[in-house]
Amino acid sequence: MKNYISAIFFMAAALLHAQEETNNWTSGRPDGHAPISVMGDHTHGKGEWMFSYRYMHMNMNGLNRGSVETTNADALSQYMVTPIEMPMNMHMLGAMYAPSDKITLMAMANYQSQEMILENRMGNQFNTSSSGFGDLKISALYTIFHKNRQHLHALLGVSLPTGNIDEEDVTPMSAPNKVILPYPMQIGSGTFDANLGLTYLKQWDNLSFGSQLSAVFRTGKNDNDYRLGNDYSWNNWVAIPLKEWLSFSGRLKWAAIEMIQGANPALNPMMVVTADTANSGKTYAEAGLGFNLYAFKGSLKDVRIGFEAILPLYQNMNGIQLKNQETITIGFQYSL
Repeated sequence: MKNYISAIFFMAAALLHAQEETNNWTSGRPDGHAPISVMGDHTHGKGEWMFSYRYMHMNMNGLNRGSVETTNADALSQYMVTPIEMPMNMHMLGAMYAPSDKITLMAMANYQSQEMILENRMGNQFNTSSSGFGDLKISALYTIFHKNRQHLHALLGVSLPTGNIDEEDVTPMSAPNKVILPYPMQIGSGTFDANLGLTYLKQWDNLSFGSQLSAVFRTGKNDNDYRLGNDYSWNNWVAIPLKEWLSFSGRLKWAAIEMIQGANPALNPMMVVTADTANSGKTYAEAGLGFNLYAFKGSLKDVRIGFEAILPLYQNMNGIQLKNQETITIGFQYSL
């Protein structure tokens, strides 16, 4: 009888443990990671590693004054030169490692290249470009709770000023000499910046939801006597797993970027729109649609491929600025 009772107790404990495991949020499904454009969205179990690569293409085209579309002629009535288009490409490499179930460490490096097409008052167009490694980001993610198919974690990180803030190129006015490029064409911030975030995740059998608050706080001023504006964002997404290996997602983001503080004395704010710090900072909203592919078994187990296409919904600029158009992100992740 005693053995019978012990067996019943053991089976009940095993079933309870299985129920608890079933009721935990899990990354072992295609929607177990956020849309590929979202960073720091998940944590790992003790001893796990993850390596990632992302490629992002963003295009800016046309001008806004505030939230209203404006013309090149309008900008050229105030400045000698105006930007008309700016495509940008970024390659991002990431690594995550969990020394414990509570803490996941993360490092992100990037290489970006960008080109700006400009027009002067004579109607002549010319290009400037810059490229290089950007600022290195190092973060720790701390799991606050992980139960009932819900997960909450906080992010605390620092951005190291490894990106160049002295990018130069030749313009028609400076030829054959190079001159320093305006703020949007610089690769880094030049300051040590604090990165903070809070991410909540919830899963159901046929749906998942995520919400992330994040902020970048700039500190001090860089060697060129300015600092970029603080950056605040709120991401929300839902994803539907259609197969064990496929999910589709929809995402909405609201963000605000403060104005640049200070000014680079080497830039003439009357020359070009992008050299005037009054034309910096904005609030905006965007929507993204994407999918995740997940290898849940076989030789490629735990390999993920993500894709997301993003379009702006609303943009309200300080002064005159280029408008965001389409953004495409594709990425690869591998956990072990």
